[in-house]
Amino acid sequence: MRTLLKVVRTFVHSFTPAQGAKGVSMLECPLGYTQKAVGEWAVMSSRHCSMSVEGRSDPSMLRHLTSKITATGPITVSEYMREVLTNPVSGYYVKNDMLGADGDFITSPEISQIFGELIGVWCVSEWMAAGKPKALQLVELGPGRGSLTSDILRVFRQLQSALNGAAVSIHLVEVSPKLSQVQAECLAGEHTQVCVSDKEVVYRTGTSHTGLPIAWYRRVEDVPKGFSIFLAHEFFDALPIHKFQRTEKGWREVMVDIDPEEPDKLRFVIFPAPTLATTTLIQADEKREHVEVCPEGGVIVQKLANRIVEDGGAALIADYGHDGTKMDTFRGFRGHKLHDVLLAPGTADLTADVDFSYLRRMAGDGVVCLGPITQRTFLKNMGIDARLQVLLRSCHDASTQAQLIQSYNMLTNLEKMGQRFQFFSLLSRSRLAEPQEEGEGLKRRKKGRVPLPVAGFSELGLH
Repeated sequence: MRTLLKVVRTFVHSFTPAQGAKGVSMLECPLGYTQKAVGEWAVMSSRHCSMSVEGRSDPSMLRHLTSKITATGPITVSEYMREVLTNPVSGYYVKNDMLGADGDFITSPEISQIFGELIGVWCVSEWMAAGKPKALQLVELGPGRGSLTSDILRVFRQLQSALNGAAVSIHLVEVSPKLSQVQAECLAGEHTQVCVSDKEVVYRTGTSHTGLPIAWYRRVEDVPKGFSIFLAHEFFDALPIHKFQRTEKGWREVMVDIDPEEPDKLRFVIFPAPTLATTTLIQADEKREHVEVCPEGGVIVQKLANRIVEDGGAALIADYGHDGTKMDTFRGFRGHKLHDVLLAPGTADLTADVDFSYLRRMAGDGVVCLGPITQRTFLKNMGIDARLQVLLRSCHDASTQAQLIQSYNMLTNLEKMGQRFQFFSLLSRSRLAEPQEEGEGLKRRKKGRVPLPVAGFSELGLH
């Protein structure tokens, strides 16, 4: 316990300005990456259900969808999302760099380096709590521009003595060729190679600026076996969902169809008969009138849980979400503004809040689930307040100090990211197992170590 607290405190109370690709100090903005990023996120921070906006269109995707619907009938919302986001020819994620102040949405790592730094400390703390395995695989699902992993690698470098010579490797699960290039430039510069064979599960490899091996995969199951810390930040909210509506005849699935009055537009319809999804995905005791279910997310959580049971490790999921209480959350974003999900498909990000109660149920009994807790609670438990004070004392420029405070407020304010983002973790059951007792009567003694508190989900007293 003392060693863990010492490591966490060492980093939180140290001054580590972000470093550029060639070690150039970014001291002028040690907490907030860009003023523009904070401002843009504030504009779109409501992020509720979609509204219509005018803008660019992708006629090829619309033609593809209308042809499919004409041939087979209405399609599920899940199929619609999958085509719009990941179609190999014109999918939104395949052809666009949608992140950052110039994209369609901004994530926490784009706003502040401190976010990624504290996640990095969490990774090290869980590795230590597992008994310091000889190898540590950092696995990020949907790494965006690579900002989160970049910040974590900086933490790993500063905490090299704590990592004690562990063989650390980086594994990124990314379906977008465009984003994998952006990630490669961020994390490794020119030190990556693309694998030309489609038979290879690894499609890109390289060496990070800090000298660690990196590999890119299309599926989480392709990541090598071994002790792993899995990270999924704003990953599950982009996975396809099925939408269901309670009717007088029971549950029916919401589908996407062509508008008969305007053949170049799409509309939602209620399918008249039960579908396979209706009969398999709705819980018998469901009380809500409208439900969104993400079976693909459930499958991925099961894979993560199985890996943790078999090889050890932990998973940390951070996303917009709820614990089985919300109903209609499906929405679109383009240019940091809410966008009608059926308008100009292929030109906007589509997302739905993560149902953490569903993920917990799908994870099964082999692992322990913690959360969801708010981003504010997690970051404060990780020591963001102390970290902010260290950075403020190290900065003497008034405008930079103001930006530090603004970025901190964006991340922790309950009316901004602090409440909307939730943190959820999967841990091995042995991680929290109480020590066994030996002997009889008054001579009983506990065998084994008392489990360490889980950073972020417990108060560590980092003041």
